[in-house]
Amino acid sequence: MSSVKKTAERLIKKYPNRRLYDTQTSSYITLTDVKQLVLDNEPFTVVDAKSNEDLTRSILLQIILEEEASGVPMFSTDALSQIIRYYGHAMQGMMGSYLEKNIQAFTDIQRRLTTGAVNFDGKTFSPEMWTQFMNVQAPIMQGMMNNYIDQSKSLFVQMQEQMQNQSKNLFGAFPFAVPPVTTPTDKK
Repeated sequence: MSSVKKTAERLIKKYPNRRLYDTQTSSYITLTDVKQLVLDNEPFTVVDAKSNEDLTRSILLQIILEEEASGVPMFSTDALSQIIRYYGHAMQGMMGSYLEKNIQAFTDIQRRLTTGAVNFDGKTFSPEMWTQFMNVQAPIMQGMMNNYIDQSKSLFVQMQEQMQNQSKNLFGAFPFAVPPVTTPTDKK
């Protein structure tokens, strides 16, 4: 008989006292426990205990905030500022999709490296071996990622230019009256 894999999403309820209750284990858990669920690729949903409102994104953002506040942050102040500037911008949806696809591409690259090097000369890579490998490979990986980012940036700029041209073509047919630009005259 083959074992059946659990596919049920774990339900976590957040109570007004800010406590998180894991309905699967019937116990209270912490943000650290939720972070471990993420690291273990375990599907879960966090809901408000009273309203049933989905709070999963806000809990994940809270975990990111705590990670950014301690240790070595992943995002620079400039990167965070740029992300904030896209909220409310016409390109907000596209930026979210762009970031998600880039993170997925990075994850795919990492997965390929991990699965391809799991068994090297009959030995499994230990965390220490990975550290040594990445110390040697870091400049090469950085170069690969810089090339990828440059290509991605170029594609994004091209896409933005195409959208601008399409908008001009689409709206150019409408007889919008554009008032002439006037400059104030000095009164003497």
